[in-house]
Amino acid sequence: MNNYEITIVGAGFSGITAANRFLKQGRKDLLLVDKSKSVGGRLATRRVAGGKADHGAQFFTVRTKEFEEEVEGWLDQGLIKRWFGDEYPRYTAVDGMNSLAKHLAKGIPTSLHTTVTRIVQNTSGFRLYDENGNEWQSEKVLLTMPVPQIIELLKDSEVRVDSSVYNQLKKVVFEPTYVGIYKFNHPTNLPEDGHVDTDLPEGMERMVDHEKKGISKETTVSIYMKPDWSRKYYGEDYVLSLIKEKAVSYLDWKDLESEQLKRWRYAQAKNVVQSSYLDLSGEGTLVAAGDAFLRENDEAKRTRLESAYLSGKDAAAYFSW
Repeated sequence: MNNYEITIVGAGFSGITAANRFLKQGRKDLLLVDKSKSVGGRLATRRVAGGKADHGAQFFTVRTKEFEEEVEGWLDQGLIKRWFGDEYPRYTAVDGMNSLAKHLAKGIPTSLHTTVTRIVQNTSGFRLYDENGNEWQSEKVLLTMPVPQIIELLKDSEVRVDSSVYNQLKKVVFEPTYVGIYKFNHPTNLPEDGHVDTDLPEGMERMVDHEKKGISKETTVSIYMKPDWSRKYYGEDYVLSLIKEKAVSYLDWKDLESEQLKRWRYAQAKNVVQSSYLDLSGEGTLVAAGDAFLRENDEAKRTRLESAYLSGKDAAAYFSW
């Protein structure tokens, strides 16, 4: 059986950030696990025929000096670019948002397709079990999945969790988002930068033409629906048709080649944790973090890539060894 100093459950941006911080501390005996086939969480990019489409986070912004320093490094490496917004820049990855996540996760010991189903606390730390019957020992554990998934895992585990901290987790509510992904045979009439988020039909949040965004060789478009609309129609089998009806005046649907639908069940936290991490046990051995964990002085007051980064960074610094 393998033994680790720390296991990070959830390979989204918080988990990747924390893992890199641990490696900088010289703690190489770690494991980053995720149930998905790729790292990145909502830093997600999908291949559509010969094209690509970001179907999670489309861009990110910068508010803090420490995140700005990180972003400047990514710019210098050519990983990202300024997409639009002169006074308040929106940044995006040059080859799709998932490419940024994969680059940042290089060198991190990672186990994908790994769903942790149970954690048992013992005298040496924690024993973790996955759905395939594998188990391993870890001195400490950092949970960075969406809060509802953290709660479900804790319910199925044998760990000591402070009741007041657990109640903070239960107050977090996530909203869903539907994303329609459409492949066209010819260029669209969307703006030159490929982004529209104003004066849209009711229920629609944004449209993105990924060819004009610069990540796709073919014309692919993502259409994001707002949480209220997505919640209203969640689980229905005609959502793609409803989205097309909403966007009938923006795109030439007779030119459509193919379509796909992405359901983000935990897209945006409606209620957040007013702390960048939570010590679940009070012993500094079992900690929760993620984009819904915001610093007390957070100006945006909403989940985003920067909040995920700051949460992962702060959580990694909190652990005592």
